[in-house]
Amino acid sequence: MKLIGLTGGIATGKSTVSRLLAEKNIPIIDADKIARDIVEPGRKANQLIRQHFGDEVFLPDGYIDRPKLGQIIFQDPEKRKILNQCTHPYVRLEMLKEAFLHWLKGTDIVIFDVPLLIESKLDRFMSTNVVIYCSDVLQLQRLRKRDNLSEEQALQRIKAQMPMSEKVAKADIVLDNSSNIQQLETQVKNMIEKLRPSRLTWLFEYAGPPAALILLSVLIKQYSPSLLSIIGDSIASLK
Repeated sequence: MKLIGLTGGIATGKSTVSRLLAEKNIPIIDADKIARDIVEPGRKANQLIRQHFGDEVFLPDGYIDRPKLGQIIFQDPEKRKILNQCTHPYVRLEMLKEAFLHWLKGTDIVIFDVPLLIESKLDRFMSTNVVIYCSDVLQLQRLRKRDNLSEEQALQRIKAQMPMSEKVAKADIVLDNSSNIQQLETQVKNMIEKLRPSRLTWLFEYAGPPAALILLSVLIKQYSPSLLSIIGDSIASLK
């Protein structure tokens, strides 16, 4: 199974690319969705956040007040680090579970949609890493419009992330989202054609590990008695 990492900067269009891939029936493991699920009331990450940030970042129903928490972590790198420590282990565990289920189904390619793919070092486990890019000016415009932010607030959120130039430098594939949706769709289509493994490659990667384990167990069962006998004779001859 081929693991593809998908990331970008805030408001560069990662969610749009993820949607286009889903429309092509490519499985998506969405880190943002998982991150929302694991902080629901009663979950361990929810409890850890309350311990570190207090009741003031929670709504009366036990859910997190996301705008209030976001304001805190974007202003304070240390607070952001603490939040990541509260959530990242649980996000990774759920991602691993989903990936394993896709492998059991015989899926040939899976997209890991992860905003902090490179920062969290998850890019090292991917076959290919894809970065969604747009110009700095366009990124700022999109973010202000999307989240109804002042220029200062938007810049603060952009600067809180790894610079886009560093992400692009670590990418295997860069999708430029500075134009229109039609151009982006074309880039996504070409990327899928490039990344999708051949049937033979898929069969080898899917069936190979289980077949190797079965073969190993058969060999051990068949040859272990004679192997033990040889070891025993060798030990006896040394006495």
